[in-house]
Amino acid sequence: MGEQPYTIVIGLEVHVQLLTESKLFCGCSTKFGAPPNTQTCPVCIGMPGVLPVMNRRAVELAIKTGIALNCEIARFSKWDRKNYYYPDLPKGYQISQYDLPICRGGYLDLPDQDGSEARRIGIIRVHLEEDAGKSMHDEKAGRADSRIDLNRAGTPLLEIVTRPDIRSPSEAKTFLTELKLLLNYLEVSDCNMQEGSLRVDANINLHIPTDNGRHVATPIVEVKNMNSFRAVERALTYEAQRQYEAFLETGHRLGDVPKQTRGWDEDAQITRPQRSKEESSDYRYFPEPDLVPVTVSDAELEALQKTLGELPAQIRRRLQATYQLNAYDSDVIVNQGRAFVDYFCQLADASGDGKMAANWIQQDVLRTLNERQWTIAQFPIAAAELAILLRRVKSGELDTAKGRLVFAHMVDHRATVDDAIQALGIVQVDETELRQLCAELVANNPRVVAEVKSGKDKAIGSLVGQAKKRNPNVNPARVKEICLELIQQEGS
Repeated sequence: MGEQPYTIVIGLEVHVQLLTESKLFCGCSTKFGAPPNTQTCPVCIGMPGVLPVMNRRAVELAIKTGIALNCEIARFSKWDRKNYYYPDLPKGYQISQYDLPICRGGYLDLPDQDGSEARRIGIIRVHLEEDAGKSMHDEKAGRADSRIDLNRAGTPLLEIVTRPDIRSPSEAKTFLTELKLLLNYLEVSDCNMQEGSLRVDANINLHIPTDNGRHVATPIVEVKNMNSFRAVERALTYEAQRQYEAFLETGHRLGDVPKQTRGWDEDAQITRPQRSKEESSDYRYFPEPDLVPVTVSDAELEALQKTLGELPAQIRRRLQATYQLNAYDSDVIVNQGRAFVDYFCQLADASGDGKMAANWIQQDVLRTLNERQWTIAQFPIAAAELAILLRRVKSGELDTAKGRLVFAHMVDHRATVDDAIQALGIVQVDETELRQLCAELVANNPRVVAEVKSGKDKAIGSLVGQAKKRNPNVNPARVKEICLELIQQEGS
């Protein structure tokens, strides 16, 4: 495909549910899956005369996120009422933050995997707000009604708004993947999209070059209803093409076309118009009179800074520098979480070979975890014991195929390396015995020897195969090495 005749401009609004036990302004539980309307109280359903009380833990998690995103943390911020009517918003307004958010500015660097310069995506603001309830529309049972579940009303959300720095749908997906990983490492959210813990709205338009060296900008469209990162990528890909076709159809005149909000239809793989896009003035923001402003001291900020721990980008750099991993391998390991990284580091240190440890942990350990749906904490082989196996494979005591048989036995029977080797009947072949076997093979296969001498190195595989038939315990790599040595001695 040729280069696109336009530049895609994307900004994301990410809503993240914070990992708190209770809601943002009341004591109701935030646990997922409770029967409808069972986790509510007069505060979160907006009964007259009740007063909200701020959840301190939510503020702390917001500040941790802001620090990790390189934001400026506000020493003074306030709450605002965002006024709009919707059936699942029981108070008729949402408590949010408008002109004085708790975090502003900042950035997130995308991981570099192909050697190119890492992309930096700017962050405009990070602010706290309460969630609305959930509207459930019956479209299948025949009632054609809508019902409201207010369990989510008042749940603490963190809204992360990026600058329009993203230049492709795939880059939007990469940003979201890296943001989710960061939030998981910070333990501020589980980011479970299926449970509504992470939701994404995307603003997209095109900058189309003109003959006079300038560009025409298509109206900004906000895309909603995307329930996975892959759906975000597909929706933005479709929307970019739709906007360009609309630009061509209108004869390059889009100045009078209003901004709009469109919803992603996953079944039809298209965006559909929903409404005109609101501006901030439509919400009639004003300061929340029932809550005092939030102040953050230097001591509180310093204490939260110390709780961050090592973040994904820092860990990638450490793995590459300490264990000589490439960017791809370090990224795969980091993406599995902090406990997985710790296991890898223990394995690499104990085995003395970081690259070999990375290969085994990605291919064998990770495959086993995925097949059995285990976490690394449930994996039955301790890193120190797996390191013993890797050292024996590296030394040639076991070939890779037998090493994997031993690995499988260790997993299934929670056995040590020695117990697995004994149970499988694997016996190490004496070096003298192995050399005698190789000498016999070389003497009895003059045609193979001649082919090897003529430069056909693959012919040596015939001797390796014969050796394994004679003694299944031989190390194929060692057989090949000895046979080549004997053949070279014949020619000298």
